[in-house]
Amino acid sequence: MSHFDVVVIGAGAAGIAAARRLQGTGLSTVVLEARLRLGGRAWTRTVDGLPLDMGCGWLHSAGENEWAEIARMRGFTIDRRNAPWRRSSLSINFPIPDQEDFARARDAFDARVDRVPEDRDCAASELLEPGNRWNALLNAVSTFANGVELDRISAHDFRRYRDSGINWRVAEGYGALVCAHATGLDVRLGCAATLIDHSGTRLRIETSRGDLEAEAAVVTVPTSVIGSESLRFRPALPDKLAAADALPLGLADKLFLHVAMPDDLPAETRVMGAIDRLATASYHLRPFGLPVIEAYFGGAHARALEGAGEKGFAQFAIDELAGVFGNAMRKRLRFAAVSAWDRDEFARGSYSYGRVGCGDARARLAAAVEDRLFFAGEACSAHDFSTAHGAYRTGVAAAEAVLARRLSDN
Repeated sequence: MSHFDVVVIGAGAAGIAAARRLQGTGLSTVVLEARLRLGGRAWTRTVDGLPLDMGCGWLHSAGENEWAEIARMRGFTIDRRNAPWRRSSLSINFPIPDQEDFARARDAFDARVDRVPEDRDCAASELLEPGNRWNALLNAVSTFANGVELDRISAHDFRRYRDSGINWRVAEGYGALVCAHATGLDVRLGCAATLIDHSGTRLRIETSRGDLEAEAAVVTVPTSVIGSESLRFRPALPDKLAAADALPLGLADKLFLHVAMPDDLPAETRVMGAIDRLATASYHLRPFGLPVIEAYFGGAHARALEGAGEKGFAQFAIDELAGVFGNAMRKRLRFAAVSAWDRDEFARGSYSYGRVGCGDARARLAAAVEDRLFFAGEACSAHDFSTAHGAYRTGVAAAEAVLARRLSDN
């Protein structure tokens, strides 16, 4: 049986960050990844020569985002143009006065969320103004941003998310950047961890490729994997199961469509599929000037479209875009790729949201067990959850805790 000082479970942003921090410290470290690729929910696919981010795509809070500095050091190209959602949408089906009215409704909603007392949590939907014409669109935007509708998300958790308002992109792909940061690490792909036995003096980790022993482990799998007990603990850790249940994964999917004769579409522009219903998508036209349209779907609507398969997903988007630009647009669009995160057995969703009453669930999920089981990942972040930089920070924090343990042992 192989023995390591540290086993890191998961080669996404958190796992790679943790292993990178441990590199060169004298601790033998291995990273186990269930998939046959690096990156986890950071995934850049090359389709017809185009790098398409199927998972995280934006360097949120870019001025303080560690991945921005890593991109610079590794020679990646950062696009610093303001994100489309920070600018007006095309007015073809969303007149500017309506956009301004919607912005006022959004700001008023955010202000009501900020005023919820600390001792009284509620569903964010309770803060919608009854009868406001923009409630459906506010709900749709929540599914794009949070992966879930407002009636399912905690108002407290909603307001805890921190965003500087600066959002950049990586031209070669955010997922490609995360993978590049794993260069030189000992990573075992196609190696799913299924059990961590912490009943003895050493950890025994059962995997799909045999058992390992370790002095410590950094667990970076999504809450869906912990909650479903695809990764189990012996003895059981009921507090981790409860925390994972309080922080399920929402669903935010991306669909990419190739567009023929793209030059008449303004690059780096956004258009809404509809402004009066929840079941719609937001469309980013020609990101980086590429001949594609990047569509954002979320929540129950995205889940239903995943059930319809690639053809159904693409058809919905083509129908909406034809409704905006005219029927001639149909012949110019064809399917390129879709993320379908709910069908990914190692994710089963996109990123975490807090249920009503989730309280300190993120801190409980992140808490170490026996000073040798450490936890990281976006769901463990108090304020940067749902982001790759939140995952990065928790991965580094877990590695620092491992190193502090070694110092105390000595």
